[in-house]
Amino acid sequence: MKVLFLCTGNSCRSQIAEGWARKHNYDWLDIQSAGLEAHGKNPRAIAIMKEVGVDISSQESTILTDTMLTSTDFLVTVCSHADQNCPELPAKIQKEHWPLSDPAKATGSEEEIMAVFRASREEIKTRINDLLARLKNVHIDYPK
Repeated sequence: MKVLFLCTGNSCRSQIAEGWARKHNYDWLDIQSAGLEAHGKNPRAIAIMKEVGVDISSQESTILTDTMLTSTDFLVTVCSHADQNCPELPAKIQKEHWPLSDPAKATGSEEEIMAVFRASREEIKTRINDLLARLKNVHIDYPK
């Protein structure tokens, strides 16, 4: 099953989601993330994931392609902009929207900004665990 996390710039929320999903290392899942644009990887996202033993530094910040869409089975939009501007999807794709706030827009001291990033990381972890539990229940019957 191919799961794609879609965000505006593929620099933060979708990267974190991809990292959490990959951490599970399920052989029945193919995980990737993309953006409507590619803004590069956010160093704070890399840092907060490293704190919990998940290395996302080798993931790429990529732009969504038609090939990605046509090969995807389950699409998760992780921001409202991506949800509202998502290209038309093939009928076979299941779609879910997570209205996550953007930690990259946090303001304040470095400590306050990092606290926002950590809170976002934990919210995404909870959502990933829920999603993978649901997908695990259907993967047994999933055609290869």
